[in-house]
Amino acid sequence: MKAAALLLAASALVAPAAVLGAETVASPDGSIVVTVDADGEGIPFYEVSRGGKPLIEKSVIAFNFTDEDPLRRGLAIEGTPKTASVDTRWEQPWGERRFVTDRHNELAVTFAHAPTDRRFTVRFRVFDDGFGFRSEFPDRPDQPKTSIAEELTEFAIVPKGTAWWIQAGDFNRYEQIYQKTPIDAVSMAHTPMTIRLDDGTHMAFHEAALVDYSGMWLQRLTGQRFRATLAPSSRGAKVVRTGAFTTPWRSVRIAPNAAGLVESDLELNLNEPNKLGDVSWFKPAKYIGIWWGMISGKWSWAQGPNHGATTERTKQYIDFAAKHGFRGVLVEGWDYGWDGNWFGNGREFSFTKPYPDFDLPALAAYARKKGVHLIGHNETGGNIAVYEAQLADAMKQNAQYGIDVVKTGYVADAGGIISCNADIADPCGEQTMEWHDGQRQVQHHLRVVEEAARNKVAINPHEPVKDTGLRRTYPNWVAREGARGQEYNAWAPFNNPPSHEPTLVYTRMLSGPMDYTPGVLSVTGGNGVPMASTVAKQLGLYLAIYSPIQMAADFVESLAEHPKELEFIKAVPADWAESHLVAGEVGEFAIFARKDRNSADWYVGGINDATAREVTVTFDFLEPGKPYTASIWKDGEGATYETDARHRIAYDTKTVRKGDTLTLWLAPGGGAAVRLAPGK
Repeated sequence: MKAAALLLAASALVAPAAVLGAETVASPDGSIVVTVDADGEGIPFYEVSRGGKPLIEKSVIAFNFTDEDPLRRGLAIEGTPKTASVDTRWEQPWGERRFVTDRHNELAVTFAHAPTDRRFTVRFRVFDDGFGFRSEFPDRPDQPKTSIAEELTEFAIVPKGTAWWIQAGDFNRYEQIYQKTPIDAVSMAHTPMTIRLDDGTHMAFHEAALVDYSGMWLQRLTGQRFRATLAPSSRGAKVVRTGAFTTPWRSVRIAPNAAGLVESDLELNLNEPNKLGDVSWFKPAKYIGIWWGMISGKWSWAQGPNHGATTERTKQYIDFAAKHGFRGVLVEGWDYGWDGNWFGNGREFSFTKPYPDFDLPALAAYARKKGVHLIGHNETGGNIAVYEAQLADAMKQNAQYGIDVVKTGYVADAGGIISCNADIADPCGEQTMEWHDGQRQVQHHLRVVEEAARNKVAINPHEPVKDTGLRRTYPNWVAREGARGQEYNAWAPFNNPPSHEPTLVYTRMLSGPMDYTPGVLSVTGGNGVPMASTVAKQLGLYLAIYSPIQMAADFVESLAEHPKELEFIKAVPADWAESHLVAGEVGEFAIFARKDRNSADWYVGGINDATAREVTVTFDFLEPGKPYTASIWKDGEGATYETDARHRIAYDTKTVRKGDTLTLWLAPGGGAAVRLAPGK
């Protein structure tokens, strides 16, 4: 008893010391409180509460290095922490909404390691809908290069709940079906990772401003405690930086419901403002392309009798685009390098030399005459060494031919990126293999975006590193793939299940725009493969899966065979003044209301999983006193993705006003789309 009493007394003496120097910062509305301190061993940590209840318990912030001792123990808060508050609004050149509000409180705490005289600052920004924090390292003249072996940042979630996630470190990058498990059943997850706590609170763990650093995976340690794991590097050290630098922001969205999670702009606000200046040369728009034919196996990327990218076919697609108001025509397989085994190879690709049956100068002139822009395609096969050597010439040629949007590709297994060195500035030396989201590839993507910007070209990478809000800083970085896209629907029956897209809305789409390539109105893949979608769902995708470049992915013949559906695709904007999730649950369904940035029209609609349901939308967002004509595309009676009834679609027209309601029946695998045009 006496020993126990002494131990208890000692604990009582130590515990207060651990919190005496604690610093706190709250969200502007006071609901979220972050506490930052170092414990009795000098281990920096943070804690988070919401509404007075613990949300994230003591979680370490620390680092291991390859060439010096860790910064984990023996640290203490140094000096007076710095605080700041921001309440402002900024304008996006394009996006899901025109204006973004940035309202947060900031706390910066410096931790010093007395034995080695090293230090770093942890900066928190706390918003009403979450928080972000990053570590900032000062310049060290005695050791200018910092080599990070691992970042030891933790996220220890307190309440129980459900997680939606995909496996990190997998060969297939981000192109996976999301798993739905208890939080304590996650293994190694990519971000964003979305969770719904048992009390209904929604959270999403991600990162912002990923620049010159390795992407973060989330490794579950025990229970609901997660630790950052950085994507690997061929150098051993996962991150190598010279001089002063900061880590990316570690971001956590927090909302009472799914809508609050989806409508948050937290990661955008954690990024730096636009560095490019006027980017009005980029026009959000829709496009068609010579793509689905290769994906479905009808045409080939390589030369031969079935070559897709021919001059004749491209003119056909330009004519269709001009007739129906599509700004762009994507052409894949136009350049040398596709012959043979290019997957994970890419050594033969030329990004300036077209195949003999593709007359690039003539087609560029033909498109210009028709008011259409060719959309470029630079597939690398994961070989960034070859691409970087030709990058300046490729972008210069794009500008010459009016190609102001380029889709890039990095088709290789994860860990199979071919680089010629670890330092982007060095001449090509020994070949190395890198990860798609390692530091070297992060450097590469930014180099492409910057070179493209110099030539007024926008970039849409496939097999990319995940989006972390950098479209704010580099607004020519307009979309990415970074998830399991529409092409999987061409390869096997129901290859993307009906719940896939309603899950993407609340997971992958939290990171930024996705080039999902909707508009396959035949709802049929290669060799007659059925898709887990109704025709109406293909229209609802234009409202659920946002991108400022939206494709009508089907063959032009199929698009022409669906004139009423094509009418919607032609009308629906690719740029919005406002966007709201008006109904939805993670993995089940998502219905959006979006206002056109260039007119007074509103659009409502979205997508459903495999469970039929009725959803009632209230038109609270409309301007009062005005009638609107609602043109409706919806699932037909008995429609379902499971049979040929997937083709059933119905149409309706109503007059509605602010406060009216509309009940939509969503079929299994179904969707809906509504255009609301104001009357006089």
